[in-house]
Amino acid sequence: MHPLDRPVWASLTTHHAALSEGNELARRFARDVNLFASSCEETPVAVAALAQLVKPEESIFILQVAEVVVPPAFVAVKAAKGVQMVATLTMTPETDCGDMLVLTDEDAPEMLALATLTEPGPFLARTHTMGTFLGIRIGGRLAAMAGERMRFPGYTEVSGVCTHPEFRGRGLARRLSAAVTASIQARGDQPFLHAWKTNHSAISLYEGLGFKLRTEVNAAVLKRVGIA
Repeated sequence: MHPLDRPVWASLTTHHAALSEGNELARRFARDVNLFASSCEETPVAVAALAQLVKPEESIFILQVAEVVVPPAFVAVKAAKGVQMVATLTMTPETDCGDMLVLTDEDAPEMLALATLTEPGPFLARTHTMGTFLGIRIGGRLAAMAGERMRFPGYTEVSGVCTHPEFRGRGLARRLSAAVTASIQARGDQPFLHAWKTNHSAISLYEGLGFKLRTEVNAAVLKRVGIA
């Protein structure tokens, strides 16, 4: 199995192990970092181990190439196809990027507010600690951001790409995505990303940056409805 086929598991067991909990069969991110979780495979024992990491009425996000197995006492609140894309061109960093800022813990409340408004994917109070995030402020407000999410040896995901509705149409998401991609490539990693299969505008944006389809992925939100 290629690590990109199960990127959440690859990330949880390597670069982000310190931000996770679980064991050799299943792991999840800390509850204030992200909602993603993964078993190592779809065997009954591994799926059961994943279920044990989830409290009643709690939800987790699954993202992988393999079909998602819903554990007993869980329901799939959402299930949809996504695409996984990889960068095929070397991105040249902008020469004039003075308006881009490396976002820090001080920016975290605004980052969470922007992500909550625009819904680029699961984003919680400490999601920004998963990697470097860049932002652009306009009039003192955080207008757009992009950053890193899953990471494992040789690969880093571009994620959290979003723009406030009042500042769309200015190419901010494209510029930030390009800058994050260039930064990942500069340290020798392969950038990759995910988008909903139906999000044609996002896919078009990433294709314009040189990303190509690698595979379709299965994404699901699973909620535990039974007792612990």
